[in-house]
Amino acid sequence: QVQLVESGGGLVQPGGSLRLSCAASGSIFSLNVMGWYRQAPGKQRELVAIITNGGSTNYADSVKGRFTISRDNAKNTVYLQMNSLKPEDTAVYYCNLKTGRDYYAYNYWGQGTQVTVSS
Repeated sequence: QVQLVESGGGLVQPGGSLRLSCAASGSIFSLNVMGWYRQAPGKQRELVAIITNGGSTNYADSVKGRFTISRDNAKNTVYLQMNSLKPEDTAVYYCNLKTGRDYYAYNYWGQGTQVTVSS
């Protein structure tokens, strides 16, 4: 079993910055990918950014150049640095972990953290 604990959400003005953190604990295989997804009211959950255990990253086009995902493998923690925030970034942000022995057999979600961008 894996637990994901998120922190760092809040209210920020347009153009501001926030940093999200997600600490994972439990049975995590060396093969894993951690990431952030978000869901705005009335919309489907969407990918924001992911990072593999090897450090490869992928971003949604809407956040490229503004958000940076990183991880500390020793702490099983993933971070999302969000700069130049826009009102349309307002959503509940969810941490995600996919892991498994030979493929991503297991999929876990955090409880979500609210990010609100408003003046």
